[in-house]
Amino acid sequence: MQEMPALRRRKSPRSALALTAAAALLTTGLLAWPGTQRAAAAPAAFVHPGVTVSAAQLDFARGKVLAGAEPWKSAYDQMMASPYASLSRTPKPRAVVECGPYSNPNYGCTDEREDAIAAYTDALAWYITRDARYANKAIELMDAWSATLTDHTDSNAPLQTAWAGASWAKAAEIIKYTYTGTWAEAGRFAGLLRDVYLPEVVNGSNSNGNWELTMMEAAVGISVFLEDKVSYDSAMARFRTRTAAYVYLSSDGDVPKTVPSQNLNTRDKIVAYWQGQSTFVTGLTQETCRDFTHTGYGISAISHVAETSRIQGQDLYGTDVGERLRQALGFQSRYELGAAVPSWLCGGTLKLGLGPVTEVGYNALHNRLGIAMTNTQTLTERNRPAGTDNLFVAWETLTDGDNPN
Repeated sequence: MQEMPALRRRKSPRSALALTAAAALLTTGLLAWPGTQRAAAAPAAFVHPGVTVSAAQLDFARGKVLAGAEPWKSAYDQMMASPYASLSRTPKPRAVVECGPYSNPNYGCTDEREDAIAAYTDALAWYITRDARYANKAIELMDAWSATLTDHTDSNAPLQTAWAGASWAKAAEIIKYTYTGTWAEAGRFAGLLRDVYLPEVVNGSNSNGNWELTMMEAAVGISVFLEDKVSYDSAMARFRTRTAAYVYLSSDGDVPKTVPSQNLNTRDKIVAYWQGQSTFVTGLTQETCRDFTHTGYGISAISHVAETSRIQGQDLYGTDVGERLRQALGFQSRYELGAAVPSWLCGGTLKLGLGPVTEVGYNALHNRLGIAMTNTQTLTERNRPAGTDNLFVAWETLTDGDNPN
């Protein structure tokens, strides 16, 4: 599903240099993004593979699959039966991917996203089976796009870049750091992420919050792969500000927090941005009253960045990020499970369809930290094995289901 048009920012050397300079100050503690006062987040040395899933998590999942244990075996079978795992898949790269609102026009948008998910799927299949054909298929997909793609255009370009970039980074991490064969064009693929993807996402967006959250997921993942501490820090700072502005907690005050650049400086402006919702309760998100599908995108991106940050040595689950994620999951899960919708919430009507987005946050908060999450647990277990949204979320029962690592 595509978004309505947002203000289009084109890449330029000057803006890239400005970002680099600002982010460099951020890493030295001399400057913070508006609304933030945080130290640098990047580790002294990046952990690999370390984008959303770690080697320990992959080893745990592999062991469970090989032992035939559930729910991991069913999740693995689901993944391997999908078109994304096909060894006969032919890449469909384009030089320019043009994505308008609601996929109109759709010139390469679906192909790019699905090739990226396929590369990640193949990387997971390689890790579990140790069958080099899957690693080589992932490499074939990444090489095809790195040899061809030069730009993303039209109104949905930032979001499209984020969706594909998030999957590419996960795939590349696993292949580069676990495959025992050769990836001759790994450097070219790194150049693609650095020159085509990262500049499109790292500056963020003033559109609906799921845009910027997913853009920061891609920026953080790409920064890990590139070992780019400057971009990692700038993306993480922007992520913290946006997460606080996306999920409401009663401790925020009478109205939700805002992103300073959006100039939501009156209650009326905030209510309008929150889809007309004027009653704010803990766990409500900026897009709850839009629909649960887009809300799910935002929740998923929050969990993915938090997981990457934990792997890289900074655990955000014990901060407001974790609390906002917990409350957002619980609030949305309750209604997704069929609870009656009160008249004060979104006019008494919700558009459900949260998607396969609960495994990562539920595992981190419930299984690792021991927090009771009754509604989220019920929804998570009901939806297993969680598949893919065909955008940027894939196979998370396999990678994160009840995973202690």
